[in-house]
Parts: sequence; structure tokens; C-alpha cells
Amino acid sequence: MSYDLLEDSDIKSMIYVYKGIQVMFDSDLAILYNVDTKRINEAVKNNPIKFPDRYLFRITEEESNSMKSKISTSKGGSRKGHTLFTEQGVYMLATILKSNIASKITLEIMDTFVEMRKIFSNENIIINHEKRLLKLESIFDDSRLSTNINMIFFNGQIYDSFSVLLDIFSKSNDEIIIIDNYASKELFDILRKINKKIIIISKNINNDLINKYKEQYDNISFIYNNSFHDRFIIIDRKIVYSCGASFKDLGKKCFAINEFNDDEYLNKILSIINV
Repeated sequence: MSYDLLEDSDIKSMIYVYKGIQVMFDSDLAILYNVDTKRINEAVKNNPIKFPDRYLFRITEEESNSMKSKISTSKGGSRKGHTLFTEQGVYMLATILKSNIASKITLEIMDTFVEMRKIFSNENIIINHEKRLLKLESIFDDSRLSTNINMIFFNGQIYDSFSVLLDIFSKSNDEIIIIDNYASKELFDILRKINKKIIIISKNINNDLINKYKEQYDNISFIYNNSFHDRFIIIDRKIVYSCGASFKDLGKKCFAINEFNDDEYLNKILSIINV
């Protein structure tokens, strides 16, 4: 590659990021300066004061191979590894080589470093923005699942209690498990409109009602179990809600709905119903 044929994209392709810092390989600089890589490293060896640690890095051949796949195309590549020059290191190297071509190309390299720094900065802004969005989405998901519902309802609050019940059901992404020994038509009327996997655990299951429901809807599975007294709702096997009243009697007497974010309670209930 001659200086006359050098394009901006050629230099850009030779700038890498190592430990968060823009660097260039000794072998790539040798190509640009039209010298052997050996001469590049001799310049460093003969002028140690001009090349402090922050100006360059020594890496192994294994590390260099992981950074670029075509090391063999670099002029004078070393089996022992490579030297990576920072922007300051490249500038210092040019002052030592003292050739017209080195001076001209170094100016282009410096300009490219500046341009690439802007690109990396914009990419980092985008990456950080995406991370913030993912974090916000995670926070939103968690808040959607857990709104700390701990409420007492009094006689006559029929609409309010059913509204909270629907809010709990709406938190589900995949599955709703309902434990209620008196699951009734009123509950089925609500569940038929929910397009999620629903499992009802009960000791009093009206087979005629179940059969008629299944003839038209297929979103509910019914399991007989006589291990529970209270009513529970499990959302996506992550959060448990307890309800002091049967779902068919919500709002007719004073009762409470409480949320439990406790894996121990959740796992024990799941082990009892064995689903």
C-alpha cells in the first residue's frame, strides 16, 4: 500500500480498542510507514524515556489474534506478540522515525484517531442508553408483577374488590393458578375472557359446569385438591396472593387480599398442588 493509494478507511480499519483505549499495531504502522516492524520496535527500545507505559502496550500473539484475524498480512509480524501504540505513542514514534512519509501519514492518523474517538463515544452513548432502557424495562416488569397489594375490603365494596382481582389477573404473562374450594360460574365468567393458561385447584368442582365450559373454552385446567382452606392466586409462579373470601363472594363481607413475595411460601404451595 503506497501513500498515494492510502484511503481514510484503511487507517480506520487499523485502529482497535484495547482496555478501552484506541490503539494501533506495530505491524500496521510498519505498513503505513513502509518500514519493517523490527524498526518500529527498535525505535521504542532505543528511546525508552519517550515511550512510557501509557503510550504503548505489549500483548501476546494469542491476544493479538483475538483482536484481528489477519495478522499474517502485517509486514514483519512477530511470533512473540505485538506492540500496541496509543495515539500519543504513534505521535512520538513519528518524531523518532523522522521521514516525510511518516510525518504526512501521522497527520492523517491523528485526524482518524479524533474521528474514531467520536464514533466510539457515540457508540458508548447508544450502548449506555440501551442499558438504561433494559434496566427501566426490568424495573417496569418487576413493578408490574409486584405492586404490593395489601388491602381490606368492607361489606358492599363489590366492584372495588373485583377490580383488584382483575388487576391481579392482568399481571400474568403466561399462567394463573387459582386455589378456591368454591370455584363457581361467577369466576368462570371472568376467566373465559383471559387468554392465558389457567389452573383451578378446588375440592368442590361441579363436573357439569366444567364440561359445559370445556365445550366452548380451553384455557382452564381443573385439579382436585382438598389441602387448602383459604383462597390463593399464583401469578406466573412468581408471586402469591391470598384472599380471605371466596371469589364468588367478593365484597359481600369484610375480607383482605394480601401479596406475598416469599419464595419459601410459594414453593411450599406449589409442592402441595404438584403442578
